[in-house]
Amino acid sequence: MSVSPPEAELKDALVTLKHQNPSLGISKIYALLLRTYPNWTVSEKRTRKILQNEGLVLSSTPIKRTTIAYPSSRVIPHLDVTQWTNKVEVNFFDQQKGKGLIATSDIGEGEVIWKEDPFIIAPEWDLFNLQMKSMACAYCSTPLADSSIAGSPIPCPASISSAFCPARFCNRLCLSRSAKAHPLLCPTQNPASVPLMKWTKDGRWMALHALAQCMSRILLASQKDEATLRADWEVMRGLAALGMEERFNYSFKSVGNAEPDRSSWKKAHQLCVEAFKEPKTVPEKKKLARLLKKPLPADVERELFEYDPCFLRNLGSMSLNLEGHGGLYTLHSHLNHSCRPNASVRHLDQRTALSRITIVAKRAIEKGEELLISYVNPELRYETRQSELQGWGFGSCRCELCVEEERQVKDEPVVPVPSGMEDLESELKAGLGVM
Repeated sequence: MSVSPPEAELKDALVTLKHQNPSLGISKIYALLLRTYPNWTVSEKRTRKILQNEGLVLSSTPIKRTTIAYPSSRVIPHLDVTQWTNKVEVNFFDQQKGKGLIATSDIGEGEVIWKEDPFIIAPEWDLFNLQMKSMACAYCSTPLADSSIAGSPIPCPASISSAFCPARFCNRLCLSRSAKAHPLLCPTQNPASVPLMKWTKDGRWMALHALAQCMSRILLASQKDEATLRADWEVMRGLAALGMEERFNYSFKSVGNAEPDRSSWKKAHQLCVEAFKEPKTVPEKKKLARLLKKPLPADVERELFEYDPCFLRNLGSMSLNLEGHGGLYTLHSHLNHSCRPNASVRHLDQRTALSRITIVAKRAIEKGEELLISYVNPELRYETRQSELQGWGFGSCRCELCVEEERQVKDEPVVPVPSGMEDLESELKAGLGVM
């Protein structure tokens, strides 16, 4: 009986096939998929969409690879970890691994280690669409219909009939906290941001959305005082970073055209400059000037707006540090990866603060042990996990699980080529599979 596979299972299969056959184009991968899974019903359009979303579309110009680049990482000066928990401390391991979190006491299985609200939130697109429809809190992203907080949602105070802002907030606390980033992304207060946010939404580019939120927060912090600016700026500078060019050159997903590509990076930079620094029209310039009355320090302005390497590094940093649902969290960003993690990230406050994360121990953790989460689904095949991690610039994973499974893969006997695949194999060897 033919079945339509779930999206996650199909994605896993396609990423694995592409990793094993990097020279094959979309049509050949599609044919290989149907032969490998004869009971699946999958359209070529669906295959193409997943491959494109994963950045696995071949280009005609092969990429020359040199020494692998790894993300850079730095400790955030004066970070007070105790504002979240007294159960961990920051440790810097080495230049390649960077920083991480070490348990300062024994932690029991199932124990809550800390809870954390986001530095910024660039929510998943379903939630973002609800925000744009005034159906989810524009700060914490909690669906307003599901909120247990009494009272009616609070609209953006700047919204007027002639310049509508769809932002609604759970309560006055969310409204107050939104002042850290919302004003510069509000279509009423800063209409110059509208093209940036529309282009981000149309392209479903979460990293750019997150960077827009970060830039807005830094710019607005500069309007308060030096201490606020430097505290927020150090958090952003402390995030693990790998520039877009490095990701393009060393990511397995960039064997073909990187998604988004270089032209998209330049367009993103142009829109950010127009939104936050040099609006195109006089009325837009006047509105931005009302929000940004104090000039940025020269070092911060350069790091935010200089295209290469600063803007590209910041854009790449967003992709590396965003939590799965789109939040960027200060302490969470210190957690390193293992395919056999001892901690997990959960969203437990779904009715009152959806964007708040809770870090829970998956097993007992001893004092001095590093806290580890999984950046990928640990249930995926060994090859697929390795491919996804290398795609983000993390190199080969050498956790206990991967070492064990690597040994098993090497010990597995060679599987004969299934009947009917000889043509595909010969085309691959002859280099005829490139589209």
